[in-house]
Amino acid sequence: MSPTQIDGLPAHVLLVHFIVVMVPLTALAAVVCAVQPRFARRIGLVLPLLGLATLVMVPVTTHAGEWLEARVGDDPLVHQHTELGDGLLPWAFGLFAATLAVWWTGRRFGQPTERGHVASDGPSPAGARRAAPAIVRAGVLALAVAVSAGSVVDVYRIGESGAKAAWHDAYDKSASAQHG
Repeated sequence: MSPTQIDGLPAHVLLVHFIVVMVPLTALAAVVCAVQPRFARRIGLVLPLLGLATLVMVPVTTHAGEWLEARVGDDPLVHQHTELGDGLLPWAFGLFAATLAVWWTGRRFGQPTERGHVASDGPSPAGARRAAPAIVRAGVLALAVAVSAGSVVDVYRIGESGAKAAWHDAYDKSASAQHG
């Protein structure tokens, strides 16, 4: 096994499934935890670890894709897919940064209750956390939403171009749908 092949298969076609699942999952988790900080406190380090795993897998997957591109011949659709794929790393970095910001905000600040007290996972009065300033919560939420939306849209665009590159002349479009 190498970063470019897994059991004789091009690693890219397998690794891409990790990206297609993890980017939207991490994006959804970041937004949900930004909207409801209690979820960020509940899942703890899992949120930034999701972001980190996604960030690490993007260059591994694109490297395997570039290896595969060099072996499939000169195809403009494959080249377009590779170019789009190279643009995912900044989004993955932003998504990781957003998960860190959401996690830190959820950990650092408590959630205000109806009476103005602050809910805390730790012991109360001395261990109570203060509520996050509205500007901090709004900024973290805006970051999470913007980066999540951008990364999911980018993954969709990359996946669409990859599917076109892989399938554009790999089947007979005029064949009838007869099942034997």
